[in-house]
Amino acid sequence: MHHDFDMPIGEEATRALRVNDTVTLNGTLFGIRDATLIHLFDRGRTTRFDLRGHAVIHTAPNVRKVEPSLAHPAGYAPVCVGTTTSARMERFTAPLLARCGVRLIIGKGGMGAGSLAAFAEHGGAYLAITGGTAALETTWIEAIEDVDLDDLNPESLWKFRVRAFGPLLVAMDSAGGNLYRDVDADARARRAAVLAGLGM
Repeated sequence: MHHDFDMPIGEEATRALRVNDTVTLNGTLFGIRDATLIHLFDRGRTTRFDLRGHAVIHTAPNVRKVEPSLAHPAGYAPVCVGTTTSARMERFTAPLLARCGVRLIIGKGGMGAGSLAAFAEHGGAYLAITGGTAALETTWIEAIEDVDLDDLNPESLWKFRVRAFGPLLVAMDSAGGNLYRDVDADARARRAAVLAGLGM
């Protein structure tokens, strides 16, 4: 099933998502990365942005400083907005959902058991992006509307305006679905069957 979301969204919409569904986002998308999360949750910093009901993407974008304008309200133009591996940020999933009200996390490579438990408890989901698609992702970003914690640049907290961002694949859901776990189990079963067939 495909879901077309105008952000922000509520818990009911997120809990309706299931692994292998697809999602397209419109409106606001927030960019975060390791340093952003460390400063927010380990060093006690705060943000003026309201993340409740929103999606975050694991990114440290390549941007160009420009004069602020209607097209570039934050004074930055997106050059290449790619997605980084999510596993490093595993321990921040629960506080993102519980304290900030984030609903969706976008990244590559999946997350762990702690994130899956947080999605179940708080109503969240993980949306997967295929690695190497940064050029395409960048075309889905209309503008960088604002930026906070910009002393951490490029690992600032970015506020993007997006249009038809996706489709993204639901890879982890609030019902315990985990595409990465399923693919791993299937691959191991196939390997075992091949080895058995070879008498090994």
